[in-house]
Amino acid sequence: MYELLFWNYLEGIYLNHHEVYEAIIEEQSEIDGLEVLPIQVILNRIIKVFLKWEKVDDRSWKNNDGVGAFHIRTTPQSIKIDCYGTEGKTMDTLVNIMEEFNCALYDPQVPQRYDEMAE
Repeated sequence: MYELLFWNYLEGIYLNHHEVYEAIIEEQSEIDGLEVLPIQVILNRIIKVFLKWEKVDDRSWKNNDGVGAFHIRTTPQSIKIDCYGTEGKTMDTLVNIMEEFNCALYDPQVPQRYDEMAE
């Protein structure tokens, strides 16, 4: 599994990325300093882009024409995508979708956040 996480900081706020990640995976209900995201709009965009993939449930997709699957977990302030055997090209597509909503990627495997204020 490979995790991709996305959130936006409120203007003028910049927190420790790994601490934000920990709070997200611990499913804290609200994290001070993060924006509320348009979750349903983002999910609708993902649904549109991945129309050819089998929708296993309301938050999971499987590629029947190739490799990979992914599952999305959300809070009002974040999106976490768990990728299973997913190709880099597919993960890039997910990252690009999130960039449309100005949500930078945090890659906990590295760990690094890819935004203009990255440390």
